[in-house]
Amino acid sequence: MEAIGFTNKIQPHSSSFSNTHFGLIKFRKTHSRFEPKIPKKWKSLSLFGGEREKRLLKEEVFLKRDFSVKCRAEGIERGLMVGGGRSEERRELMVVAERFKVVALMACVMCLCNADRVVMSVAIVPLAAKHGWSNAFLGIVQSSFLWGYIFSSVIGGALVDKYGGKKVIAWGAALWSLSTLLTPWAANHSTISLLAIRAFFGLAEGVALPSMNTLLSRWFPCHERATAVGISMGGFHLGNVVGLVLTPLFMTSIGISGPFILFSSLGLLWLTSWISQVTNDPKESNSITKAELRLIQAGKSDSPTLQKGELPPLRLLLSKMPTWAIIFANVTNNWGYFVLLSWMPVYFKTVFNVNLKQAAWFSAVPWGTMAISGYVAGAASDFLIKAGYSLTFVRKVMQSIGFIGPGLALLCLNFAKTPEVASVLITLSLSFSAFSQAGFLLNMQDIAPQYAGFLHGISNSAGTLAAIISTIGTGFFVQWLGSFQAFLTLTACLYFVTAIFWNIYATGERVF
Repeated sequence: MEAIGFTNKIQPHSSSFSNTHFGLIKFRKTHSRFEPKIPKKWKSLSLFGGEREKRLLKEEVFLKRDFSVKCRAEGIERGLMVGGGRSEERRELMVVAERFKVVALMACVMCLCNADRVVMSVAIVPLAAKHGWSNAFLGIVQSSFLWGYIFSSVIGGALVDKYGGKKVIAWGAALWSLSTLLTPWAANHSTISLLAIRAFFGLAEGVALPSMNTLLSRWFPCHERATAVGISMGGFHLGNVVGLVLTPLFMTSIGISGPFILFSSLGLLWLTSWISQVTNDPKESNSITKAELRLIQAGKSDSPTLQKGELPPLRLLLSKMPTWAIIFANVTNNWGYFVLLSWMPVYFKTVFNVNLKQAAWFSAVPWGTMAISGYVAGAASDFLIKAGYSLTFVRKVMQSIGFIGPGLALLCLNFAKTPEVASVLITLSLSFSAFSQAGFLLNMQDIAPQYAGFLHGISNSAGTLAAIISTIGTGFFVQWLGSFQAFLTLTACLYFVTAIFWNIYATGERVF
């Protein structure tokens, strides 16, 4: 460095030097770090000019080094490339988190699961006209799906606890896709064949919800679980929209077999991606990053799996009132849900005399909004948990909204005079009902993480029995009284009573 005279006077022991003069230092960005930009008058320091110059130069070097280190640390936190080489954090941030891939595939299969159910709700209208079925027999055909569903819920839940959700839902999807493909053939062959294939279809689909609940509880920390379930159930509700909208279009262009072939093919296509990309537990995944695995493990408590030959303690589970709160909540939820799912197209056609395509559109809108409200419920639930509210409080609030809201909407539905008003009220009913996903559906993992799949199966079997009664009962009520009004009022009252029971006995604490 060339020595240049330094004319400004600086006191050697000035205590205000660092506060005053260092505040004038500006910084410039280089290729790999931030460096201090020294004013020209300080660049005139001579290395040979005495103690004052040496001290200033040391402070400059210290400041430069310290600021560079801080910037590197901050850059790593933000995933920036600060410094020379590539960091592991940078690479991890560029990769889509594995748990989001899992929930995306889960949402897809839940969409197909419900779309396959809905196909029959639309196709049954031309089938009834072709075969001359009465309203009472329509209820029997609609409920035949539930005959198999009621048995597979408990068995499937126990299998999920033992073997994990990946294999169980994979087998379920393969079998229900095959059943969907065979449904048109069975309908043309005989009524007995149709009822049998629909019962087998329900047997295969009964494993879907227990598998979803258990798999997501392993892949997501507690403060993200409600949102993950909301996304997956959002796919489930969108399946109603997809089925109700596409089924009439494919039936018109291809025939009754068209939508059945479409959705069964999509199910088998999904299966190939699921088998190759998903594991039962994040610890078994070869694609997950260390940072994501640490985040998942830090946010949940691992529960031991059932040992070979060990049976879940049914008597113990049924001895506690929080279990019965979940069972009754599932009964009420399925009662109202399947009434609307199975009878909505018939309701719009019977009450408002709209054609099949219009009925499908009026029926599809509520399910689309239900998918959105389910995600909102999950996000709101996770937000309240992060804010410090107890699990018990959050579960009770969400479930209260999920029951009181639909009950009020169904009471108002009795007074609807146009299909547009009816569609709005049904939309409100299903939108509020989606809050149950952040209530009883998650509560199974709260109170019994080790037996959550089995508990889900028990409650879902009771709910399925209620769904069978409500689906068949609606048909008899409509045929007997000539309107839907009485059954809608009964369903609303059931919502209110169960909401009271839930708030008395439900808890978010671990019981088993």
